[in-house]
Amino acid sequence: MKYMILGGGGVFGMHLARWITLEGKDVIAVGRNPLPARQWTLKLDGDPNYRFEQIHVYHEPERLFRLMEAEKPDVIVNFAALAYATSWEDSALYYQTNVVALAKLTEWLTGKPWLHRFIQIGTSELYGASDVPALETTALKPTSPYAVSKAAADMHIQSLKAFPSIILRPSNCFAEAQQLYRIVPRACWAAATGHKVPLNGGGVARKSYMHAEDLSRAIVTLVNDGKVGEIYNAGPDEPISIRDLVEMVAQYSNLAPDELIEIAPERANEDAVYWVNSDRIRDLGWFPMVSLEGGIRRVQRWVNEFLPVLGEPKPFVLRA
Repeated sequence: MKYMILGGGGVFGMHLARWITLEGKDVIAVGRNPLPARQWTLKLDGDPNYRFEQIHVYHEPERLFRLMEAEKPDVIVNFAALAYATSWEDSALYYQTNVVALAKLTEWLTGKPWLHRFIQIGTSELYGASDVPALETTALKPTSPYAVSKAAADMHIQSLKAFPSIILRPSNCFAEAQQLYRIVPRACWAAATGHKVPLNGGGVARKSYMHAEDLSRAIVTLVNDGKVGEIYNAGPDEPISIRDLVEMVAQYSNLAPDELIEIAPERANEDAVYWVNSDRIRDLGWFPMVSLEGGIRRVQRWVNEFLPVLGEPKPFVLRA
């Protein structure tokens, strides 16, 4: 079985590629940027089952289609999306990648006899804030253009009745080799270097954090046992506040919370909590195996290994 991972230059695509190559399967990763330095690639370079191609899914669809026709992957996993909190200022760019490029891709793929499964990676953000875990049937309440674009992508895929697609809506994920502007690696880097982590609004927002290895296992579970046309949530049982998460990093670094945390102004338009019900995918045998503590310690080890070459956290820059 051959996998193609779109958005394969990102951290979650990298983790999925590593998980699949460990099973001896071939992976072709496609990303819009050149393959990053070794500290961001999980040491995949040199793996005989792994190959990376730099192609932009929105601006270079014909190159992508030629690659697909040549390789005929059995499984395509689509991580490719703009996914950060700038969508109010640059909404058109989010719709270009998350909706328009997806529509062109799925239209071209429809009817291809070699395609066994298309796994669309959605997001729990399109449910909006919820005091109870959202079901796959919960009404969608997207509160940002990003979340709207992901909801539109899911609805487009569901309209394709003869397309072998499955939608996965994971909770917030983290992992080693994640960019340092994300909260878990940033906190681990700050703890290792004597810096502090600014928490917007004091970090009261709650999110459900899952390690990328569990995300990879969820994807493979759906490839093997998921039902075409269905939507599956995947996440831990309980959310945690961002402050409590950073305090865990402080504890594991032998720091007092105030040695690592500083309060920053509240971020506009931030939802209070993201939380999903994962019973449907649990019925297929999946459940999270990496504890929050275990995942944080893995990120800490990665930070310590590559600290001399990581540099400082850089602000997110949108590249369409």
